[in-house]
Amino acid sequence: MGEIAYNIALLLAGMGLALGLYILLANILKLPRMAVTKAVLNVTRQDKKQTKILEVLVFDLSSKLANHIRLEEYKKRKLTSTLRSAGIKLTPETFIARAWVKTGLIATLLIPVMPIIPVLAPVIILLAITVFFRELRLADEILRLKREEIEYELPRFVSTISQALKASRDVTAILISYQKSAGDSFGQELEITIADMKSGNEETALTRLEARIGSTMLSDVVRGLISVKRGDNGAMYFEMLNHDFKQVELQKLKLIAMKQPGKVKKYSFLMLGCFLLMYLGILGYAIINALGKMF
Repeated sequence: MGEIAYNIALLLAGMGLALGLYILLANILKLPRMAVTKAVLNVTRQDKKQTKILEVLVFDLSSKLANHIRLEEYKKRKLTSTLRSAGIKLTPETFIARAWVKTGLIATLLIPVMPIIPVLAPVIILLAITVFFRELRLADEILRLKREEIEYELPRFVSTISQALKASRDVTAILISYQKSAGDSFGQELEITIADMKSGNEETALTRLEARIGSTMLSDVVRGLISVKRGDNGAMYFEMLNHDFKQVELQKLKLIAMKQPGKVKKYSFLMLGCFLLMYLGILGYAIINALGKMF
């Protein structure tokens, strides 16, 4: 009983020490009050979720650590573009600093755990390493999911363009018309592109759309739209592109079906059973009628 009380006291002492160190560092580094930071994060968030205290703490520490991170110009430009496309409103330095801060906060769990349950130390170290690499890949993962969502919608978009070009060659009007029925991710990108086209060079705006997403399928679409802007007859091009995209869509559906063989087999057997019931029902009806005539 005394050992349990000692361990609890040691855990509380470790938590108190961590809190005291944070208050001391916040005073030395002149971190803003949590209420102020929380209000700013709530305003800048795209979703409706309220910012948690832990997120405020991570953001404050990341902002200070970002001042000591230096990146090469090429890596900085590339990461800035990735973060903008992923919808993450952080500078490249702050984004990297956030990964280090989250890793460090998890690593601080070693202070109270080591004296009490030392066997958990490797688990905490592995968790910290996993969180570090996951945070660094977060923007790329968000961008990958966004790209897949847009590519899934491109066959319908190309089909719409193919039909619209028969009546009009106004690319901006076609994009505005399609935006009303577009998905969330593609709709946001079209909104940015349409604003760029209205305020500047239209071909440059389309090129920026291609660069933000980094999709080969979207590159083919943008290439066709630019050729239409330059006066080429893009109707045949988009008809051929529509055919190719439908083939790609069928291939993706086949891959999805291959990943779920159990469900596919279940429904296949269900369809086979329905066909057999229909066949046996018709055959039984014919036999009954024949027997009725015989007797």
